[in-house]
Amino acid sequence: MLKEGERIDDLQLGGLKIIQDPQGFCFGIDAVLLSSFAKAKYKETVVDLGTGTGIIPLLMYGKYKPKKIIGVEIQKEVADMAKRSIKLNGLDDKIEIYEGDIKDCFKYLGVNIYDVVVTNPPYKKILTGLVNPKDKKAISRHEILVNLDEVIFSASRLLKGLGRLYMVHRPERLKDIMLSLDKNKFNPKRIRFVHPSYDKAPNMVLIEAVKAGGDFLKVEKPLYVYDEKGNYTEEVLKIYGLI
Repeated sequence: MLKEGERIDDLQLGGLKIIQDPQGFCFGIDAVLLSSFAKAKYKETVVDLGTGTGIIPLLMYGKYKPKKIIGVEIQKEVADMAKRSIKLNGLDDKIEIYEGDIKDCFKYLGVNIYDVVVTNPPYKKILTGLVNPKDKKAISRHEILVNLDEVIFSASRLLKGLGRLYMVHRPERLKDIMLSLDKNKFNPKRIRFVHPSYDKAPNMVLIEAVKAGGDFLKVEKPLYVYDEKGNYTEEVLKIYGLI
């Protein structure tokens, strides 16, 4: 089950575990916050675009037990790690890992049939030639293989009418996000800014958008990660299941 250099981490959620490579790309707090911000009902179907090692499908299954979750991942080694984590947890009948490109995954997974799409996409535009296009971390963080507009377009193709898109991204990309949502027939419904601490500007934004939904938009109260003493806030501890 494990390859050289890998380890098994306990997710502190219903006995679920995940395989990670400390030398590769391990999941971060953005994935944990997104899985808590997103919602899925028992009979709903979910697609995670850019699933990485499968952290969001595992966390969302642990929280909501939806009917089916499909994680889309183009990197072969990373997709293999996700598949082994699913098998480790005995969830092959509930979570599927599709190894393929986000840009055209709807051609194989189906169009206008899913209830929920979640995504923690690459945040950074490619502005220089200094990024290694074969580096797993670079692919996860930079728009090397897929850009923001392509992610949102695929989400629109996958979702049925009134289907929900949940995304975590960077506040400085908010203009790009809103323009792309509008172009792809989404209406933003909830936005929540995530601040590292009480005295710092937000460095993440959580967004819920509905395909062909109404115009009402709710800006939720800020989420603070650390308190004045540098410890996780009570809300973040609850999200992690530590209290």
